Amino acid sequence: MTRTRTAMLAALTLVAGASGTALAAQTATAGAAAPACTVDYEVQNDWGSGFTAAVTVTNNGAATSDWSLGWTYAGSQKVTSSWNAKVSQSGAAVTAANESHNGTLSTGGSASFGFQATYSGSNAVPAAFTLNGVTCNADGGSTDPTDPTDPTDPTDPTDPAGPSARVDNPYDGAQVYVNPEWSANAAGEPGGDRIADEPTGVWLDRSAAIEGVNGGMGLRDHLDAALEQQGSGEMVVQLVIYNLPGRDCSALASNGELGPTEIDRYKTEYIDPIKEILGDSKYASLRIVTTVEIDSLPNLVTNTGSRPTAVPACDTMKANGNYVKGVGYALAQLGDVPNVYNYVDAGHHGWIGWDDNFGSSADVIKEAATAEGATVGDVHGFITNTANYSALKEENFGIDDTVNGTSVRQSKWVDWNRYVDELSFAQAFRSELVSKGFDSGIGMLIDTSRNGWGGSARPTGPGPQTSVDAYVDGGRYDLRIHPGNWCNQSGAGLGERPQAAPAAGIDAYVWMKPPGESDGASELIDNDEGKGFDRMCDPTYEGNVRNGDNPSGALPDAPVSGHWFPAQFQELMENAYPPLS
Repeated sequence: MTRTRTAMLAALTLVAGASGTALAAQTATAGAAAPACTVDYEVQNDWGSGFTAAVTVTNNGAATSDWSLGWTYAGSQKVTSSWNAKVSQSGAAVTAANESHNGTLSTGGSASFGFQATYSGSNAVPAAFTLNGVTCNADGGSTDPTDPTDPTDPTDPTDPAGPSARVDNPYDGAQVYVNPEWSANAAGEPGGDRIADEPTGVWLDRSAAIEGVNGGMGLRDHLDAALEQQGSGEMVVQLVIYNLPGRDCSALASNGELGPTEIDRYKTEYIDPIKEILGDSKYASLRIVTTVEIDSLPNLVTNTGSRPTAVPACDTMKANGNYVKGVGYALAQLGDVPNVYNYVDAGHHGWIGWDDNFGSSADVIKEAATAEGATVGDVHGFITNTANYSALKEENFGIDDTVNGTSVRQSKWVDWNRYVDELSFAQAFRSELVSKGFDSGIGMLIDTSRNGWGGSARPTGPGPQTSVDAYVDGGRYDLRIHPGNWCNQSGAGLGERPQAAPAAGIDAYVWMKPPGESDGASELIDNDEGKGFDRMCDPTYEGNVRNGDNPSGALPDAPVSGHWFPAQFQELMENAYPPLS
């Protein structure tokens, strides 16, 4: 699932106003000395009034300890944000200078960066680039739109970058499917019509969900409904792939139907039928986003071995390898469908933000992404905070703050974590994953369905500086008793509404967990879904080592996970941030 360019600067036009094609310009330079530098300029997504681009510059000259790449636009393009370079613009002239971490360019070395820009009219690729004042030549073949040998020819039906190719960010310029079943539940609650038209994830949490359970909609029903909603534009459908053997080994409330060893059933009775349906040409116009197996791979790091948080069921899944095999198989099979975008679950900052979890979790994810025939190219991105409550941005304190010489990291709430909120974690974990070998163009999703933490209890400024704990606790938006609390949290609210490209490296804020659907029953309830009773969903529970032996903070009278929970839905609306109108 390697990200595909939608435009590429393939050759440098040598003579301004020349009537020959870019292919002719490239031919004219054949046999000349190698250029001092080459530039690959990729327009990754263009939605008509703006675009994102990725640029790679390769230095063919003497090594340098800092660099500056310049170009001039022929149109109205204006750069609005950038990453991995300091991009400035004066009129039509643009300059991209290195950051402190990527200034060295050895002979033959490359540096990559990206940016977002607006424009009106045309969005022509720049005709020339300079590196530290020296003119660069461009990388690759022709940009003649009629040239049959041009690898970026949009008219070539065999071109992998043609109309059926994946786009850089599936959410850009697209509607997102509104699940009619969830929408009806939301609209049926007092005040629920204010959010009933928001898009949410469709959870395939057992094999029977593929065809539909108890007369409800199955996968084909949802895809057909998405086609009806689509109209003439682009449409994203969000699916949650969630049925691993021995699922969610550390939380009984979300255990599944498959035992720890039933990997073959997972493949043949679950993933294969999903792939067959998604591969139906009827649905080829949809952009299908899959959230792949939440609450699985990080457990193999944090809840195994000699750690005090270890759980025997997680040791079993690490030993038999079926989490890694299952995720690898899902990525490989679903990645074969051209319009599927796989986003692998990457936990949340309150789970893997610590030094001894951060890199190790990325390693396990890389292992899974290269198992069972999968490659890192089958991964379009990652999702954090799925079905969790971590605040998106903590604005009243930062990880580098100190109080009377004591670091915020030493507060009881932060507890030596490297991150205090989900946005900073997602952006940093993205960089970590790229360093492990994932594509530099991967994007992140953040589930903001229940992390708003608004209402009357929301702090309006920093806490007092009498102690580091008073400072953090008095200013933090996330009002959970402990960041390890995950079930039906009291006081939570709806978060940022779903939106595309809200921040650097973030493909979208999403409501992957449908607000109002329970995380787990607050007492034992018999069911035929394989879902157990977890004491973390019991409001009277006093906790365990994984939440610092604190109370669970769970709401009372909750149904089985995935079932409608009206009391929670009302509280989420009441505490929404941004507030509902």
